[in-house]
Amino acid sequence: MLAFLESLIPPAPNEVSKKMAADFRKRRIEKGLTREAIALQSGVAIANVSRFEQKGLISLTNLIKLATALGYLSELQNVFSAPKYSTMDELLQIRRNMGKKKAHTAKPKKNEKD
Repeated sequence: MLAFLESLIPPAPNEVSKKMAADFRKRRIEKGLTREAIALQSGVAIANVSRFEQKGLISLTNLIKLATALGYLSELQNVFSAPKYSTMDELLQIRRNMGKKKAHTAKPKKNEKD
């Protein structure tokens, strides 16, 4: 039961970035690339590659460059491409807002005096 409840709690952002960094390192090694080689191939400084792999810290631009170098650009590019929802209300909200360019909050109506 506790494991189920823990699965409902989203991971902390630093846990996500460290997992992404660990996965990146695995993919880099699988392709037989050193940090130096991926740095040259991607145009990302080796210090930034090292910092990403060790601490999970990287700029979005450099992450895109590394993803491109390893052949994962489409996965990264499509991360927000499909709407996500967990309730019927969220799905209905998404459908109502499809095609809109901006989100607006509802303004409270002013009390009109007669």
